[in-house]
Amino acid sequence: MKQKIKLGVLAIQGAFKEHIHHFEKIIEKEQYQDYEIEVVEISQADQLISCNALVIPGGESTSISITAERIGLLEPLRDFIRKGKPVWGTCAGLILLASKITNASAGQKLIGGLDIEVQRNAFGRQLNSFAIPKVDFSSFIPGCKDFQHAVFIRAPVVTAINIFNNTTDSFIKNNDNNDKYFNNQSVVYAPSYAYNFEEKKPQVEILSRLDESHKNLIVAVRQGQILGTAFHPELSKDSRFHQWFLEEFVLKL
Repeated sequence: MKQKIKLGVLAIQGAFKEHIHHFEKIIEKEQYQDYEIEVVEISQADQLISCNALVIPGGESTSISITAERIGLLEPLRDFIRKGKPVWGTCAGLILLASKITNASAGQKLIGGLDIEVQRNAFGRQLNSFAIPKVDFSSFIPGCKDFQHAVFIRAPVVTAINIFNNTTDSFIKNNDNNDKYFNNQSVVYAPSYAYNFEEKKPQVEILSRLDESHKNLIVAVRQGQILGTAFHPELSKDSRFHQWFLEEFVLKL
């Protein structure tokens, strides 16, 4: 009997169809014949309940967070992450998963889950977007020495990791006001209730940095079952990043 897996892709705004295209291409491979994998768009809270894993795509992080709150999806997303299910955020998704962001826009809120600080639009506006033709990810994706086109569009970068490890009291004090989030001088924190502080979480791992010409900035991290990338693997024709997420996080092969 085949093992049923439901992989959700948040479909509020952004490049969700591109993610779905990659996964649908991958699951046709013979090596996954023992699984019944369904890739579904998520735009309502009740659709999220049955998912085994979730992808939060690139797009506009402020629009995604405001829309998610308006349609009653923001809290279910936080609950999904608290349960320890696999989640991958790309670009805007990385921003939304952060514990703290700088250069935030008005009204922005975070889902939380990753113990990191992220600078939004770290490279500037749309005109400053760029792509790196070949990237070596073989340190964590076996054999992936030449990933084709890592695309950075108004991309964030990770500016700090493990930012509130062992400082839980300070984090809660700064963060639990009446509005359930702290926003001051373009800094936004995820609400502390989005985290399960009683559960010992693994440290954040740095998976990838840009090269010296881009100041070795951190662009991919992992903390347990949560993955965050500052770039857009979904906009590449190369599906190896998606296949690695499926095998390493979702199927745990």
